Amino acid sequence: MNRPISTYKRVQQWAVFGRLWYLFDAKWQNPFDSAEKISKYLSGKHKPIYHSLSDVGDHVVVINTKDIALPNKEWRYRMYYHHTGFARGASWTSAWELHNKDQTKVLWKAVYKACGGSLLRPNMMERLHLFPDDNIPQELMENISDHVKQLRPVPKALHEYTEEEINNFPKVFEWPEDYVLK
Repeated sequence: MNRPISTYKRVQQWAVFGRLWYLFDAKWQNPFDSAEKISKYLSGKHKPIYHSLSDVGDHVVVINTKDIALPNKEWRYRMYYHHTGFARGASWTSAWELHNKDQTKVLWKAVYKACGGSLLRPNMMERLHLFPDDNIPQELMENISDHVKQLRPVPKALHEYTEEEINNFPKVFEWPEDYVLK
């Protein structure tokens, strides 16, 4: 005997199979660690219905890609290879040069590599939306339903603290009143 599915179960099923939109803030984040996390959402590995041959991933909107942070001297030493297909068409571009040309390209390449060599990779990359700052078109902003937590906390800049917070900050020692700072 087949009973009709309840409204609650139907909505729950739609939520599982529907594509959600997530927001990720890339400010001060390592693009390669972030790419691993973003690729899980693009492929659908965070869902209970995940299967490697099924395309069940979600959309991810990434903001502030201009403020990514590479560790140590990686801006200088990380090189990206490109070949035109013609003789002597190989070229190497450093990460800082690529970032100056297009502020979303370093993170795009990191996510592309993190998605693996699956035939579903082009479909996953279509669901990745990168923006160099926090200006998102309104039609995309209306779709966003959740956010992806950042991997590392973003420290506050000195100008973001209030005067009261600065005065209440614990001091290691007090300067003598007759001490002259140069």
